[in-house]
Amino acid sequence: MKIVVIIQKIAEILEFLLYNTYRMKQKRRNYYMLKNVITVANEDLEEFEQYLYERENARATIRKYMTDIRTFCKYLGKEQEADKNRLLLYKEWLLEHYAISSANSMLAALNQFLKFKGYDYMTVKRIKTQRSLFRQEEKELTKGEFKRLVEAARRQGKEQLALCMETIAVTGIRISELQYFTVERVRKGRIEIINKGKYRRIFLPDSLRKKLLVYSKERGIRGGCIFITRNGKPKDRSNIWSEMKALQKKTGIQESKIFPHNFRHLFARVHYDTTKDLVGLADLLGHSSLNVTRVYTSTSGQMYQRQLNRMKDLQL
Repeated sequence: MKIVVIIQKIAEILEFLLYNTYRMKQKRRNYYMLKNVITVANEDLEEFEQYLYERENARATIRKYMTDIRTFCKYLGKEQEADKNRLLLYKEWLLEHYAISSANSMLAALNQFLKFKGYDYMTVKRIKTQRSLFRQEEKELTKGEFKRLVEAARRQGKEQLALCMETIAVTGIRISELQYFTVERVRKGRIEIINKGKYRRIFLPDSLRKKLLVYSKERGIRGGCIFITRNGKPKDRSNIWSEMKALQKKTGIQESKIFPHNFRHLFARVHYDTTKDLVGLADLLGHSSLNVTRVYTSTSGQMYQRQLNRMKDLQL
């Protein structure tokens, strides 16, 4: 009986301590909210990461958001608190140190964090930019450059890397979606993908399907994911990107053009030039908005110049 009483007393003390800790946190939170000041603690970051996971955000999105919030925390320094004025100063700091597109994506992460903390009224407006009429050709991967990269990988005996690049360029998938390419699905000739809360089906050209099956057979991969590391884990963005970058010296292609997402852009341009079907392309890419797809298919600067030159009626 004495043991039971002691255990009950310990439970009561623990409950009392937890309750008081909770009340102290609430008082501190209410105090800062009245002052319009946000504070950031390590536990906030952990809870925010869990919140993003429970919202079913993609793993890449969660990693990006957490990296951006840690950048914000470094900016705050030791105090780890900010009022609206300091948030606006952070926005200016981002513009000084990052490209506008990067700054906007980092502000999007910050705004999500502010809403999560209950500070919706302190969110910061993103920088308005006019959508470019044409693509930046200096960053655009051409079909010829794509072939040179694949051939260079094969000459170095990097068949897996060559197939990774081919798969992204031929199907238009995101690099994170390579994990869905299993032996079983490739045999069927279609890949079922669930990403960013959306389901879509990708069909494989016969030539790519045969290459992937031959590769998996030669490597002894009888089932499961085809693109794996030596440890048997699915390849990720960092693995593949570093291998791609190493091809730059062998091909002479600008390093700024060699990144996984550029192969997806190449697929989008070639598909649209062939079909002129923007809606169908949006479905293949997994886009919810056609505005996003239009970025992939915008006219090149040279083509825009030729279109202007053909406007003879206004030329004196």
